Amino acid sequence: MLNKAEPDIRIILPFIAVIVIALVGGMFITQVSIGIAFAIVGAIIIALICFMNPELGLYILICAMLLGPQFGTGGAAGEGVRGRGLTLRLDDFLLLIIGFSWFLSTAVNKERGLFLKTPLNRYIAAYFIACLVATIIGYMMGRVKGTAGFFFVLKYFEYYIVYFMAVNYLKEKKQMERLVWTMLIVCLVVCAISIYQIPSGVRVSAPFEGETGEPNTLGGYLVLILSLVSGLLFNNYGTKSQKFFFGGLVLFILITLAATHSRSSWLALGPMMLALIWFSKRKFVVIIPLIFLVILSAFLVPSGVKERALFTFAQPKEQGQLVIGGVRIDTSTSARLESWKNVLAKDFIEQPILGYGVTGYSFMDAQYPRVLAETGLLGLFFFIALLVAIYRNALNAWRRYADDPFYLGVSTGFLAGFFAMLTHAIGANTFIIVRIMEPFWFLTAIVIMIPRIGSSLRPDASETDHRLLKPI
Repeated sequence: MLNKAEPDIRIILPFIAVIVIALVGGMFITQVSIGIAFAIVGAIIIALICFMNPELGLYILICAMLLGPQFGTGGAAGEGVRGRGLTLRLDDFLLLIIGFSWFLSTAVNKERGLFLKTPLNRYIAAYFIACLVATIIGYMMGRVKGTAGFFFVLKYFEYYIVYFMAVNYLKEKKQMERLVWTMLIVCLVVCAISIYQIPSGVRVSAPFEGETGEPNTLGGYLVLILSLVSGLLFNNYGTKSQKFFFGGLVLFILITLAATHSRSSWLALGPMMLALIWFSKRKFVVIIPLIFLVILSAFLVPSGVKERALFTFAQPKEQGQLVIGGVRIDTSTSARLESWKNVLAKDFIEQPILGYGVTGYSFMDAQYPRVLAETGLLGLFFFIALLVAIYRNALNAWRRYADDPFYLGVSTGFLAGFFAMLTHAIGANTFIIVRIMEPFWFLTAIVIMIPRIGSSLRPDASETDHRLLKPI
């Protein structure tokens, strides 16, 4: 226990920071631009705020996930095969600042622990180490070049930091609800900005993505949040006005999703709906609205959306199209199928154990062959083990807390979104896309914490959940 005569570092630190800012600022203010000076001061202020109130940092991060601008930094060495330069986003910098505050806060409050022990820790560590080792060997063998491999591995670590920050600060159900509502409001804002793009005739993408947007990224994100909203709505969570909000958000998401023209995202809707039905305690409450929605969409969906959906088999004859069973496949789908074929039948055999290293293989817009090519059988094994662990623990939360509409709604929605993301990953690098993975890992943290927080409110709870979730 802290001696009352001893000063609290959380009170002293802001004063020390102000003095340091004044001294350093006085030394260097004439040597930097106004923009950089404001950025540095802003970063220090955010760091102090997050140190004093770590939970506030999570809300800032949630808002920045989809609403933060993207900065292109040109072509990083080793990234040329991807056809794009290395990009940094506002939440990358915020995560660095908030993460530093988190480390400092855990150093001051030792009882909190640096990483909370959760059922996913060993799987996260194993997969991350596999990626790191494969990339280091790739550098040594000359397959990974430049800074791209380093930055991509750092990105993977970034997602796990989001997860550990969230599980460390989730202490009660109300915190979960506030975080979920923040995510839903951000999604509403994203949809409003995206719908504003529709009259321009372009495929809509997430806000502030620069000149070349990523509609497929926005589509994957929307399907994930749609799963969450549907889980809450179909499990009778919320007041009457909140349910009206859910219904309105579903409509906004569907309009935006249609305008993305993302076939991978549309394909993910099928497994999502099947999962909602399978995991629903009241199946007819889910089946009837979904059937009505499918029938209604057949009449209301614009012709451009229908043409895009049929484009896979209706593209005019072009070079590079594959013919499967007498059916000609469009060039985009053909390229994905060809990349699967090259990895499985040829290139994987040359580096079967640890692969070519992250960014050491040519660009593929498909998650599973990319993991196999970059990290080999070892990386693929740990990647699948991590996915299985996520599913198993989400299923445990769904089974054990079916009497609580919020817990049931979140776990049902997460399970539906999980299967949707598995499907989306067939035609996209879903599990390494920042704007999908940051919300995904936030939701994963919430679902993982349901047994701990839920059991703390139940007098008959066992000690198992508390043994699995403790500071280390």
